[in-house]
Amino acid sequence: MSFNELPLLGYLGIFLDVLLVWYVIYKILSLIRGTKAVQLLQGIIVIVFIRLLSSLLELHTLFWLVDQVMDWGFLAIIVIFQPELRRALEQLGRGKIFSRSGNDEEDHQVKLIEAITKATDYMAKRRIGALISIERQTGMGDYVETGIPLNSAISSELLINIFIPNTPLHDGAVIIQRNQVAAAACYLPLSESPFISKELGTRHRAALGISEVTDSITIVVSEETGSVSLTKNGELHRDLKPDAFRDLLKQELITNESITSHSLWQWRGKKNG
Repeated sequence: MSFNELPLLGYLGIFLDVLLVWYVIYKILSLIRGTKAVQLLQGIIVIVFIRLLSSLLELHTLFWLVDQVMDWGFLAIIVIFQPELRRALEQLGRGKIFSRSGNDEEDHQVKLIEAITKATDYMAKRRIGALISIERQTGMGDYVETGIPLNSAISSELLINIFIPNTPLHDGAVIIQRNQVAAAACYLPLSESPFISKELGTRHRAALGISEVTDSITIVVSEETGSVSLTKNGELHRDLKPDAFRDLLKQELITNESITSHSLWQWRGKKNG
């Protein structure tokens, strides 16, 4: 039986083909989210647009120049982004690039929450001012570049040491990206909202400012009062107690999907056991 005699199978193949291509594109975008590769992708889109426009308007010299850039640009991309490409190929070889790894992600999030909770509790009791922003879906690469890169594993001890007064990194924000301390001493945009209380200082305005332009979760420890606050989506939650602060972080950072997957895994384990 030929393929033409099975139109339904042909349509299914086309649908599966398109679905796989979109999934690959989604995973690639997930890998480069929040990195300099996003800016590179924007540049490529601009170059392609200029090439199409020069072809339509018959701008032969401009078309030739853009064509040369595209021909040699592929090699330049390989050289410039060699570490990122190597990491992606390693993940592909380990089978992680297409895996969901829900349990591993939840474990990282739990460790992150415990480290932040312990650090903020320590700093709040000693009135050590702190500003910690956690990247979520919206990339914060532009703000990471304003600070001192660290790319370090997260621990409460590291966070505390960063914000000790009169140290080189204490002034500014720490940005957590992909379960790592990406950078310290970062500059965040200040909120210009007229409804902010005048008793709030620069750290609170910066926390609100970044929450207005990204979906990040930002924690503030007040140097004057030792109170702990959290901002998200332009909202400020003030004077949080340790238990309430931990619960709010769990609610925001541990996704329902990973919780459901973890619970299902535990239920299966108990059933099989």
